[in-house]
Amino acid sequence: MHLQESGEMYLETIHILNKEMTFVRAIDVGEYMGYSKPSVSRAIGLLKTGGYVVVGENGSLSLTQIGKEIAEKTYERHTMLTEFFSRLGVDRKTAAKDACKIEHVISDETFEAIKRHAQNTKRNGDINE
Repeated sequence: MHLQESGEMYLETIHILNKEMTFVRAIDVGEYMGYSKPSVSRAIGLLKTGGYVVVGENGSLSLTQIGKEIAEKTYERHTMLTEFFSRLGVDRKTAAKDACKIEHVISDETFEAIKRHAQNTKRNGDINE
């Protein structure tokens, strides 16, 4: 099953919430993302069918290995791109919004090149911190 942008967003949200909470429920995902309960239920059902999420007996959501890999990749892209754009002088809110759009479509090759560049310029002090 090919995962679309919205699926990646759900996985990333579950990943973020798992860092903050003992267990994550669909209602927590909906509140975080601002989506309705039916929308979240449908998305979680698709992610479960696709093998990205497991729903526990108590309603808790857990990422499978592949779900976790995708969530971590998306989260890394989001945080790194947000930081990079911010260091370029972009307003933090705009940087995060733009990173959220880009993180789903940027190729691995381009992302790795930007990441290397950002790390090199940070080490060399070329971009304000």
